[in-house]
Formats: sequence, structure tokens, C-alpha cells
Amino acid sequence: MNRYLKMIVFVSILGLFTSALLLGMNQLTNARIAANEEAKLKSMVLDGFDIPYTDTTINQVFDDTVTVEVIDGYTYYIDDATNALTFRFEGGGVWGPIIGLLTLDSDLETIVYITILEQEETPGLGGVVAERPYLSTFEGKLMTIDIKKEALDTSDSEVDAITGATRTSDAFETILNSTYETVIPIWENNQE
Repeated sequence: MNRYLKMIVFVSILGLFTSALLLGMNQLTNARIAANEEAKLKSMVLDGFDIPYTDTTINQVFDDTVTVEVIDGYTYYIDDATNALTFRFEGGGVWGPIIGLLTLDSDLETIVYITILEQEETPGLGGVVAERPYLSTFEGKLMTIDIKKEALDTSDSEVDAITGATRTSDAFETILNSTYETVIPIWENNQE
């Protein structure tokens, strides 16, 4: 019986020690994880504005060139030199949320850049929505976007749908357009 009691005490002490170790490591890494997420967001905003930076200068460049405004719960990033505007979009894709950043020229209609922060679409099919070659097809297009299957003559606001991923294309169109229709009026109403 004494042997079992010693084993129980040993296992309890070992469990408490490892739990304390894991909690300590969690506290140490939380700040680093948050800083990395912030740097990732800043880099994507700067990429949208085509502002050069390095890993060591990203925070200073961001602070010197970008103004951040929060209006009615929406965060807007403004390029101080060009007045281009970046904001977050989010909505349901086929398999999960599609979250990204949309950068518009100062006219608030022309797409300058789109990047995806998170998506769960099928790799090789709907997952193409996050690939730079596909996202580049939006650059220079006017809002509101019309994503068409096999569009032969893409107009100022038309973009080809992702081959084999019609539902993802439809969802992406809805996400972009509904966010634009919500976010831009809020921005414009607060600029007067």
C-alpha cells in the first residue's frame, strides 16, 4: 500500500510540474504569437499599398505611412501618401470562412489589391481563391464585382470564376460585394 501511495504522490507532483511548465511556456509565447500576427497584418496592409519594408522596419514603416481609423467597429487602413483604403472582409465560403483584406484606390471603387488571411476551401479547387495569380485578376477592376463562369470578355467589374469551384466563386463575390456595400458608406459618412 505504501508503494502505491508513493506512486500517486510522484505522479501528482510530476503532473503539477508539467502543468506549471506548460502554463509558463504559454505565457511566454502568447506575446510573441500576438506580435507575429500583428506583423503579418501590417505586412499585408503595406503590400496592398505597395510600400516597401523589411522584417526589421515593418513597424516603423507602418507607423510612418499608414493611418488606422476604427469607425462603428470597422477598421480602416489609409495610405497617407495616396489615400488608398484597406479594410477587412469576412464571410462564409463553402467549407469555412474566407477572411481577407481589400485595398481600394482613393476613388473607393478601383481594386488595387486583395489578399486572403484565412480560408478553408478545397486545395487545388476553391483554395485557388487565396492564390496570388487568381487574386491579381481583380486588380484594376471596379466594385461591385461580378464573378462569371467562363467570362469571355471581362468588363471593368467582371472576373473569371475559379474553374471547378463555382460555389466558392459565388461565395467570394457575395463576401466582397456585401462587405463593400456595408463598409464604404460608413467610411464616407464619417469623412464629411
